[in-house]
Amino acid sequence: MGALIKWMQRYEGWFGAVGGVCIFAGLYLGLAASPPDYYQGEVVRIMYVHVPIVQTAMLAYSVLFAGSIWYLWKRDPIVDNLCQAAAGISAYLTAGGLITGSIWAKPTWNTWWTWDARLVSFAVMLLILIGYLMLRTFIDDPEREARFAAVLAIVGFVDLPIVHFSVEWWRTLHQPLSISMRGIAMSGDMLRPLIVMSVGFWVLFVYMLMVRTQMLYLTDLLRAKKGRLLSHAHLSDLPT
Repeated sequence: MGALIKWMQRYEGWFGAVGGVCIFAGLYLGLAASPPDYYQGEVVRIMYVHVPIVQTAMLAYSVLFAGSIWYLWKRDPIVDNLCQAAAGISAYLTAGGLITGSIWAKPTWNTWWTWDARLVSFAVMLLILIGYLMLRTFIDDPEREARFAAVLAIVGFVDLPIVHFSVEWWRTLHQPLSISMRGIAMSGDMLRPLIVMSVGFWVLFVYMLMVRTQMLYLTDLLRAKKGRLLSHAHLSDLPT
């Protein structure tokens, strides 16, 4: 068993516990203890869920990008398992970000969807992830499947800077970045629960990544053992 899998088995529980505590505390601070926004009122509380989901989706894709480079370099199948796990988690989080963003947009902009640069680039990221996951089901050769998927993930990474800086490059409905090199355009009462929630989602992502990577590793292990057993069975049927 690889050292990475052993490390995951040893520490996954800690990441799950810390992530759960942070999210629980962040939900209390964001939904009950923080004041409403002077402009958006109570609607702003969706931010404490929406923003961490979007941030974590982009973090997951960054892990997929780095892992894909690592895989093409080392060709380690466990790293490929990690990439596939990160892609699946990122796809779910990206879809969640689009849904929670629509729930926030309806009372704020009076529309569920608009062709805003941030929304479109983020939706493109979901399409790239869906394409990545579909590609992994079309190719029978595991080595070619992993290699082609890694290349797609690396090429698709070009969308992430567009997602992040779209609100700076194109002035549409989304407001500019609240936290940037210019400073922090947010009060401390709102910033603290947002940070706690974000940290909680990041740590929980690591936990989910550990669990999903181990599941994919064990699936590949069982598939390989099954293949060897079938090969032995076929060999034993050959006439002597």
